[in-house]
Amino acid sequence: QVQLVESGGGLVQAGGSLRLSCAASGRAFSLYAMGWFRQTPGKQREFVAAISPSGGSTSYADSMKGRITISRDNVKNTVTLQMTSLKPEDTAVYYCAGRPYTGWNRALMDDYDYWGQGTQVTVSS
Repeated sequence: QVQLVESGGGLVQAGGSLRLSCAASGRAFSLYAMGWFRQTPGKQREFVAAISPSGGSTSYADSMKGRITISRDNVKNTVTLQMTSLKPEDTAVYYCAGRPYTGWNRALMDDYDYWGQGTQVTVSS
């Protein structure tokens, strides 16, 4: 069992930056693929980024590529999403997710096993 708690959301002006963090409790964090997803009301949950257990592989949504960086610390059991050049369309609830690693293709799908409660990111124009 893994519990995930996100932090770092908030209100920022367009062009600004935010750093989202996700703290994981439970064992075997270093064996988990971790991902970030986002959702706005009335829309389907959207993939944002994923990182492999070692951190050696990462993937980003095309809509945010070049503006975000995902990283992890397997000692502190944390995963971070650094976001820059934020746009109003990035406004959403951002969720941290984790799953035991079963291959990179699976890490890019949204059927993760564990989810945080979400953190609101609002980008004003």
